Order: sequence, then structure tokens, then C-alpha cells
Amino acid sequence: MKREIGWDAISHDPRSVVTVGTFDGVHCGHRAIIEYLQERAEAQDGPSTLVSFDPHPRAVVHDEEVPLLTTVAERADLLEGLGLDRFVVIPFSNDFAQLGPKAYVEEVLVDRIGAQEITVGYDHRFGKGRAGDVEDLREFGEQHGFSVDVIPPQEVDHDVVSSSTIRSLLLTEGSIEQANARLGRPYRLSGLVSRGQGRGRELGYPTANLALEDARKLTPKRGVYATMVVLPNGNRRGGMMNIGRRPTFDEMDVTVEVHLLDYEGDLYGATLSVEFLQRLRAEQKFESAAALAAQLSEDEERCRTVIRTQA
Repeated sequence: MKREIGWDAISHDPRSVVTVGTFDGVHCGHRAIIEYLQERAEAQDGPSTLVSFDPHPRAVVHDEEVPLLTTVAERADLLEGLGLDRFVVIPFSNDFAQLGPKAYVEEVLVDRIGAQEITVGYDHRFGKGRAGDVEDLREFGEQHGFSVDVIPPQEVDHDVVSSSTIRSLLLTEGSIEQANARLGRPYRLSGLVSRGQGRGRELGYPTANLALEDARKLTPKRGVYATMVVLPNGNRRGGMMNIGRRPTFDEMDVTVEVHLLDYEGDLYGATLSVEFLQRLRAEQKFESAAALAAQLSEDEERCRTVIRTQA
């Protein structure tokens, strides 16, 4: 897959069959669009081309913090795994946001990228103020010689799949299994193992403290989770993750740390990827370290059960 990230990397290919959107999460709804895009690309004998943006448009236009379900690198890896031919990332800036629908289509999709056909979701909007819609896109297509295909909404459990819904499930509710069903895979965090204060080791549960690769990446709601951990060599281990402030010890900084089950070794400086399976409980303050250790023992048994049934 060609990765064209940034204006200088973007090439023009007049055979391109294109879809456009942030595609944060590459969730089940996104994949329906991508599958159809690939079918059309094969029929048109052109490269299947996904155009994404970084940073997230809402972060620029509304100065809003948008926790990411996928970093650009994660998005690229997922798309390559789906067999996409070409991944284009446009730097989204205030200047870019000022392009009207017509200028955006002509200058970016046609002249810069080379679209001969465009596939979009049913609610696709584009251009300054999101003023352009699917009917506008069809009209521009008639003017510039590209066709337009529209994909209907995709549902899981009778709910339309959206990145916003998945963010809410993870961040507000901690509903891992519902989020995973909509993603079509376990939600994942990656980070570099850094030194912590050794609290877990003192309790009999040594943990790897993770410094996330991208500060914009969404961290699920505070609590204890059953996870699978992917080691640098590709091996997988069950893990029990804690996200929180460790209130038993009156600490204030939120930490992301994972205890690897049945593992001994030094992981400092390594990058780990953690896949979330289920939220075991909320963050809570215990009367003593001994009470916390007893709870962790119960958490471990539940964690092992979840891993046996889901991993």
C-alpha cells in the first residue's frame, strides 16, 4: 500500500477510485465503505484510494479535543491489512478548512489526487462549514467527469456505527465489548514501558507503566480491565490493566499500567500493544494496601476467566 502522508507526498493518479473521511477507528461502518471502494476500484482498474485527515477536522475547526481511536500509523496499518492500494493523509489546517465545496473538489480531489470515481457514506459533508453534501458532489461529478457512489448506514445491534458512539462507549461508559463489536476487533493502546513508583511490585503485581505513543489517543474510562498484551517479538500474554490515579495511595496523576500474567522479564524501554477485552471494575480507594492486594487477587481470577473465553 502506498502511504502518501502530507502535501509533498501526494501524487496524482487519474485512475483513482476515492473515498474521503477521517476514518478514525476503521470500524465496521468504515469497512463496508472500503469493501465497496475496492470492488469499484477493481471494476475501474484503478487504485483504491482512501483520503483521510490529520489532525481531526473538529480539533481545528472547533478547537475541540477529539480523542483518537486510531493514530495515523494505526489507521495505515489497519487499511493495509484490508488490502487498500493507496492511503492519502491531508494535513488539516485553518487555511484548508476555508476551502469551499467547489474549490475542495476541484483543487484537491480532481486536480491533486485524480479521482475518477468517489465512494462516500450516506451522510458525507465537505468543504467550508461542511456546506457540501452528496447531491453537491454528484453535481460536481457531472461537471468534472467522475461518478459518485453512496453507501447506506451500517448497523450493529440496530445502532448506526459511528466513531463518536465508539468514543462514548470507551471513554464515558467503559463498555469495551460493545465498542469492540462496532470496531470489529479489540480496542488497542500502544506505549513505551517507562519506570513507575513500583507500587504494583510491592503488592505482588508488578506492572509495566505505559507512556502512550500519541497524547491524542483515547484512553478508556478509569478502572481495571482484562486485556491481551502483544510483546515486541509478537508473542501474546494475558494482562490485567489499571487506568487511574491509584487513590489508595492518594496519587493524582492518571497512569496506564498493565500486569502481565505468567510473565517474568525486563520490559523497560520496550513498546507494548494492549488489546482491551472487558472492564472488570471501576477505580476505587481501599482502606489499606493489603485490602487492595486482596482485591487484585480477585481481579486476576476474573481476568483469567475473561481471557480464556474471549482471547
